[in-house]
This record gives sequence, C-alpha cells and structure tokens, in this order.
Amino acid sequence: MSTPSGASREVALPVAVFEALRTEIEKDAGTLETVRALHHAGYRAGLVAALAVNKAAGGDAFNLSSASFWSHLSDYFSKRGWGSLEHRAAHPGVGLLCTSDWAESSSGKENDSGCGVSSGLLSGLLSQLVGDAVAVLEVRCRSRGDDSCDFAFGSETAIHDLYGKMLDGADLDQALQAL
Repeated sequence: MSTPSGASREVALPVAVFEALRTEIEKDAGTLETVRALHHAGYRAGLVAALAVNKAAGGDAFNLSSASFWSHLSDYFSKRGWGSLEHRAAHPGVGLLCTSDWAESSSGKENDSGCGVSSGLLSGLLSQLVGDAVAVLEVRCRSRGDDSCDFAFGSETAIHDLYGKMLDGADLDQALQAL
C-alpha cells in the first residue's frame, strides 16, 4: 500500500500475526493453499520492499559490493524486527540466506516450514532488485525444529531442481552437490 503521495508505508505488528494468519487461513483453505496464499502475499510485499531497500542504498542497491549489499539487506530486515540475515554462497547457482532469529518462524515443532510470507517476501524483493525472477525456498526452519531458518535462492530452474532432490530424500548438502 502507499500513501496519497505515492510513498510506501510501513506498520509494525506483533509477530503473532504470522501464526494467526496461517491458522485462520488453514481452517478454510488447507495447508498447501495457505502456504501458497502467504507466499503470494509476501511476494507482492517484497516488490514494494525492494523500493525501500533501493532508496536506503542511495538508489541502486546492486551498485554496492556483494558484501555491502548483503549487509545492507540484513540491516534492512533487522531494523524492522524481522531478524538478521547472513548470506552464504552455497553453489554457483544457489545462494543461502540464513538466520537464527527470524521473526516469522514459531518456536513450535511444525511438520512444515513456517515462513511462507518470508519466502515470498524475499523472492519478490530480490526479483524486483535484479529485474528477473528469483525463486526462494525455505530449506530449513526453526518452526520444524531446525537451528535456523535458511532460504535458498536462485533461478526458478535451480530452486525447482533443489526442491525435487530434497523431496526425493536428499538433505540440503546432498541436494546442492547433486545440482
């Protein structure tokens, strides 16, 4: 959403909003549809968030060095209460954004990843900044009992292939090696 002047607005909400949204949507729609809806909502928000990231970087975030860009992105999310992100180059076609303090993940033990909004948000934000599709898949989640939330990102083909290998039983490291 934007203000009448066209500037993007932000509001602060309690972290509990993520679990409440997921629970309420899931009652009527089911798990897969809920994840899809939250991802799509996050993606649209990410398109707008990219504008703020760019503005805070002086107009073109990708003119920053790689280290400066990832630090800038982490600062953007940290200042807004999401948590900190650490970039790791996992594979020539796949990067990882890792966090041990991500706001969307619950502390419970869910069967599925709990960061659907975040996956979409990161996809929309990175896609907007790059000017091309960037797919994001949460490959580890604190909501499932993992130590961190890790988001793999790359081309749609690379992330689709990574997801397929993980569905076939490979852990993240094995799936990355097999790409």
